[in-house]
Amino acid sequence: MVKSDLELIGLRPSPYVNRVQYALNLKSIDYEFLEEKFGSKTDLLLQSNPIHKKVPVLIHAGKPICESLIILQYIDETWTSATPILPSDPYDCAIARFWAAYIDDKWYPSLKDVRMAQEEEAKVAAIERVVEGLALLEEAFAKCSKGKSFFSGDSIGYLDIAFGCFLGWLRATEKIADLKLLDKAKTPGLVGWAERFCSNDAVKDVMPKTDMLVEIAMILRAMSKAPTPK
Repeated sequence: MVKSDLELIGLRPSPYVNRVQYALNLKSIDYEFLEEKFGSKTDLLLQSNPIHKKVPVLIHAGKPICESLIILQYIDETWTSATPILPSDPYDCAIARFWAAYIDDKWYPSLKDVRMAQEEEAKVAAIERVVEGLALLEEAFAKCSKGKSFFSGDSIGYLDIAFGCFLGWLRATEKIADLKLLDKAKTPGLVGWAERFCSNDAVKDVMPKTDMLVEIAMILRAMSKAPTPK
């Protein structure tokens, strides 16, 4: 069997791994998926990403590239003949990068806090942060999309992938907390965008099922409650 020139080390439930999968699918790039096992790390992963020791890692011609947003840029700059991911306009590109950083550094950690919170007060505070963030992203969608279907315009691009990879976990969090975070009355633009994003051929067969993510979330929550061995 001939080894693939392009390999992706990852876990299927990981939104950061899903980002890379969406980008590769959008550009119709063939790759081999090297799946890690939950709770363990292969030697290949540790050798390929010795700094962070995390997925995803894209290995192209034997050379590893780490960190999902960096991988998106690498894919876009390497396979230029297919649909572009990053905006061509420098200002639009800077804005997309800004919001992607906000989502990773501020918004998603708050979403994670909703399902991991041990106390009701902490959970309520986390929900408020998530809702406030969605309101900001609703405004960002209106400005970035310029009335079109996606943040990037007519087709899925960098910011769509950066945010869209968390939609599965958003649904799982809504189910766990028994609430509606993405609300058509409050964020109609994002609701329509999410429906279009999730139904795209590059996305729909990759995005993890809600029930599976709920199960994983409950395992992680139980693990966080477990006493630390002395």
